[in-house]
Amino acid sequence: MWCHRDSSWDRRLLQPAQVCDILKGVILVICYFMMHYVDYSMMYHLIRGQSVIKLYIIYNMLEVADRLFSSFGQDILDALYWTATEPKERKRAHIGVIPHFFMAVLYVFLHAILIMVQATTLNVAFNSHNKSLLTIMMSNNFVEIKGSVFKKFEKNNLFQMSNSDIKERFTNYVLLLIVCLRNMEQFSWNPDHLWVLFPDVCMVVTSEIAVDIVKHAFITKFNDITADVYSEYRASLAFDLVSSRQKNAYTDYSDSVARRMGFIPLPLAVLLIRVVTSSIKVQGILSYACVILFYFGLISLKVLNSIVLLGKSCQYVKEAKMEEKLFNPPPTSAPSKPSSKSQNKCKPSQEENLSASVTSQPLHQKENVIPLLVTSNSDQFLTTPDGDEKDITQENSELKHRSSKKDLLEIDRFTICGNRID
Repeated sequence: MWCHRDSSWDRRLLQPAQVCDILKGVILVICYFMMHYVDYSMMYHLIRGQSVIKLYIIYNMLEVADRLFSSFGQDILDALYWTATEPKERKRAHIGVIPHFFMAVLYVFLHAILIMVQATTLNVAFNSHNKSLLTIMMSNNFVEIKGSVFKKFEKNNLFQMSNSDIKERFTNYVLLLIVCLRNMEQFSWNPDHLWVLFPDVCMVVTSEIAVDIVKHAFITKFNDITADVYSEYRASLAFDLVSSRQKNAYTDYSDSVARRMGFIPLPLAVLLIRVVTSSIKVQGILSYACVILFYFGLISLKVLNSIVLLGKSCQYVKEAKMEEKLFNPPPTSAPSKPSSKSQNKCKPSQEENLSASVTSQPLHQKENVIPLLVTSNSDQFLTTPDGDEKDITQENSELKHRSSKKDLLEIDRFTICGNRID
């Protein structure tokens, strides 16, 4: 199948990753223009007229809805990318690219509105006179300690929680940036007002970091998990980044890590671009020249950042001795005997496309591996003594128990909304 797919892509002008990038750009542009029909000022005054307790409940509901949207939206985007990059010779058993594209546009638009409501609620909390709403929203972080510390966690569950915390912290930083931009626009970019916002921003960031530190410290203490496990988590994320840099990868390097964390950057990007363009007025040739230079500076920073991240990721993968996983193909449950010519032809493409597909699911083939040589009970009775038979039974049970454990590389956004991994 891999050889067939590679040969079909050789006849196309664009690689799969380039097709996915074009789809992301088109979705970004369409949703950006659709966001112009959403009135931020009306939304702000509508939320500001609600009571403090009602706003607190709304903010908590928005956090839950954001996680559900992220989980469901990743499936929509995966279906779109797979439909757009699958071989044309293959007979489709599902809808085409256009319906998936409209579903993706609708999802990104609705998710961007959801994040805008979150940012507006946070902005109302910042601008309230007694700061009671902001205090209540910050106290919500400490509720996480009560809900997480006294539960039993394993290594894979902690990895899931760490990814969720990374995504949540980055999203909060973007929300704080949006709040600061909207407030500075209302005060005509007066630098004195920035120092008024600075203590509240520092208080929110400090409370978020402190809660995460305390939560992870007590989880590792109560569950007898060593601190070295975070090095394994870092190596697992580095492996995702390095593997997506292989030739003929079906996705960009940032998509693999974001998908593992359950983070979808498109809605945040749409909202951030919408807020920046509405808050900053560009007038005159000099202003446009500064914007162009700033854009090229961001591109240079992105290239530099990708080079540094790739280098550090290779270092972490080597330290964890995970290089062989980049080239070893996964085991198959029903092995066959292909011809030597086709096997040699397919081998490079299998190695290159391993863990690079944008629609690849967690590999459960390890649990279904069947030995090539199966011996009957009568053969074991005739050829092995009783003591050896007990040893074989124990070894088989231990092997089955070991194979049932999930590897860190199999944990992705499918388990991002739960607390346990079966």
